Amino acid sequence: MIFTIQNDQLTVRINSVGAELSSIITKKDNKEYLWQGDPTIWASQAPVLFPIVGGLKNGTYHYKDQQYGLPKHGFIRYNTAIEGIQNSETKVSFTLSPSEETIEKYPFQFTFTISYELVENQLIVSHTVENTDTKTMYFSIGGHPAFNCPIDPSENYEDYFIELEQTKNTDCFVLTSDGLISDETISVIKDHKIWLTDTIFDKDALIFKDIQANKATLIHKEKGAILSMDFKDFPDLGIWAKPKAPYVCIEPWLGYADVISTTQNIIEKECIQHLEKEKIHRSSYSITITNA
Repeated sequence: MIFTIQNDQLTVRINSVGAELSSIITKKDNKEYLWQGDPTIWASQAPVLFPIVGGLKNGTYHYKDQQYGLPKHGFIRYNTAIEGIQNSETKVSFTLSPSEETIEKYPFQFTFTISYELVENQLIVSHTVENTDTKTMYFSIGGHPAFNCPIDPSENYEDYFIELEQTKNTDCFVLTSDGLISDETISVIKDHKIWLTDTIFDKDALIFKDIQANKATLIHKEKGAILSMDFKDFPDLGIWAKPKAPYVCIEPWLGYADVISTTQNIIEKECIQHLEKEKIHRSSYSITITNA
């Protein structure tokens, strides 16, 4: 089922499967800003990442001497059990609670909610994780929206760059062939800018640990800012696309894939979030369309 929210500037659609954002269109010029999921390139559009971000070593982790398996990015993606509610013309919310299927992969009781709300030319994406268990739960959370780039098909990918505000740690970590974060780093930021090229994603995603940037803006070198993402609640950042594909993902993360030195114990996982019983985690990011 597709849910639609709109105001006088934007029309946004969200797929109830995976609570996945599927369209951001400006009413002024009917322009689509979100990647439309070409299956010959990359079929997804904006996966929701929970309770892990990225991949696990061998697809598994350990908790209290038991081994569990989780797919890359967790189990919200592709999930058909998520319940959607149209809160208003400008807001929709989706909720997932544990089932036999989730408990087999993730032995915690929780309520996960994600909401999408329009305020003028801004889409606010809010996450709530409630620990309904009697023990501490461990999780990561993140977004993975893919934006059309170039926005105008007559433009070139190399005409664009991403500008980051108030970055702290600018080392970009490199993934291994099996999707783990290596100790190798490369330098891709110059004067707060990452220029998009045909080869920039040849080694997979650009991964920034604890970058603590407040904002990332997709900019055309002549036309200026296209859209921006504010993500102060998310200290980690991924930027990715299939090589030579006409989109770019700007991914706010609280956590990331396993590092090569992982013990595979989820309690010891680098940057894992700890949520005590009966506590609630809240985090949000926003997408602003500049010329809506």
